Amino acid sequence: MTFTPVDKPPFAITTPLYYVNGLPHIGSAYTTIAADVVARFYRLMGHPVLMITGTDEHGQKIQRTAEERGVSPQEHCDEFAAGFERLWGLLNIDCDRFIRTTSPRHNTIVNEFFQRLWERGDVYKGQQQGWYCVSCEEFKEERDLLPNQHCAIHTNKPVEWRDESNYFFKLSNYQEQLEQFYAEHPDFIQPEPRRNEVLSFVKRGLQDFSISRINLDWGFPVPTDPDQTLYVWFDALLGYLTALQDPSEPPSLERAVAKWWPIDIHLTGKDILRFHAISWPAMLMSAGLPLPGRIFSHGFLTKDGQKMGKSQGNTLDPVALVETYGPDAVRYYFLREIEFGKDGDFSETRFINVLNADLANDLGNLLNRTLKMAGRYCEGRVPEVDPQTIAADHPLRAIGLSLPETVAGAYSHLAFSQVCTAVLSLVQASNKFLDEQAPWSLYKQGKQAETEAVLYAVLESVRQAAYLLSPVIPGIGNQIYTQLGFAIDFDDKAIGQRISYGDHAAWGYLPPGQRLGEAAPVFQRLELPEPVASP
Repeated sequence: MTFTPVDKPPFAITTPLYYVNGLPHIGSAYTTIAADVVARFYRLMGHPVLMITGTDEHGQKIQRTAEERGVSPQEHCDEFAAGFERLWGLLNIDCDRFIRTTSPRHNTIVNEFFQRLWERGDVYKGQQQGWYCVSCEEFKEERDLLPNQHCAIHTNKPVEWRDESNYFFKLSNYQEQLEQFYAEHPDFIQPEPRRNEVLSFVKRGLQDFSISRINLDWGFPVPTDPDQTLYVWFDALLGYLTALQDPSEPPSLERAVAKWWPIDIHLTGKDILRFHAISWPAMLMSAGLPLPGRIFSHGFLTKDGQKMGKSQGNTLDPVALVETYGPDAVRYYFLREIEFGKDGDFSETRFINVLNADLANDLGNLLNRTLKMAGRYCEGRVPEVDPQTIAADHPLRAIGLSLPETVAGAYSHLAFSQVCTAVLSLVQASNKFLDEQAPWSLYKQGKQAETEAVLYAVLESVRQAAYLLSPVIPGIGNQIYTQLGFAIDFDDKAIGQRISYGDHAAWGYLPPGQRLGEAAPVFQRLELPEPVASP
């Protein structure tokens, strides 16, 4: 079947630019997996897609960390940025642009953007006094501190008192414009609890914030005053713009925003939401640029019900996790088990039980035994059944007919858990249907047509499930499609230009008579690790 793609608007999504004070943690992986899944879904739909991630590499914290390690800040950044890129490869995350804020190209964009704000009169020099958290790279209001003058986020590190002359951005000028924008675009900040937090904070009144630091070498100099260094958060947010431009072109702000701007979705953690939902939109307003489509803030992750941290000795190494269990297992668990936008927990026992139940038993075993029956009863081909002759109220077709709309809506709302639940309902219904219809018994009775009708319905349901879940588990999707006789690669970024989403998402696409591949397990059952014996 030939497919002529319809031109669809470009779609761009970003993760935060991760701070390279350490190797990537499971929270960074979680956000980037989610961005990759959304990007893959829009590619399936036929959209041109740009997925952006990268590293935020300036600031005092990086400078101090590098000094403690006895290396230069650039050497430190090079080492840790490589760690992020390695993990994305292990997780089968294939971003389109990886931006590093130490890039000379980025410096050009930052200078041009600063100039726009300067010429608008939104930057001025003033005195900054207050408590400063180096780990957050942020001044803290007294009301946000713990009683012992510690940051509420970095509770083991005291804040520092600062009294210095800096350049400020007139955030207070944009109070009314921001409030009006939020009112006119109620979906701009998601989910709803995060939106309410932002509205409440803005309602208390916005204060100008400093966009430069003194006595800091590691960063870009302020274009109008080389004795000062641009504040890391001012620099980092602009990385989203730098990443938009084709690397083969000379850098310029005008070219950077020509095709992909505005970004459709910024994904971010709730700890850095204010920068993205307040400071960033105001800066864009000042620069005369349109605002992004959505800011979506996900929750925090815990392990076995406890906050993760080195001091607790319960960190979760994403590299070790994916090397032990594979990328699809990690991708599936975090998006299936945690409602995106809420806090979530990792338990290795729960992890293994969910994967065995959903991927090894329900999906993998269903495909394996049905393929083997098709090999014996149908000469290794898709049963010769016209899907249009299957009644609309057939127990599997009835689910499959409504599934594409349900799943597309869930993906577009970043409701990944709903995607998995909806698709698994078809898989579970297929297992029940296969057991009830017992095609092995029908075949023994000489009921070939009835046998083939059962097998076609189940094989087609597995195919539809694999296609709709392919953004989440592309490796398993590839295996299932290969075993069903297709030559399609879900890692192909042009997949939506080669095959029709409408055809493949719909129930009834599996071509009758197509040669099937060899049956093989698509997901091996996992075993709980042996407990460590007490000494």
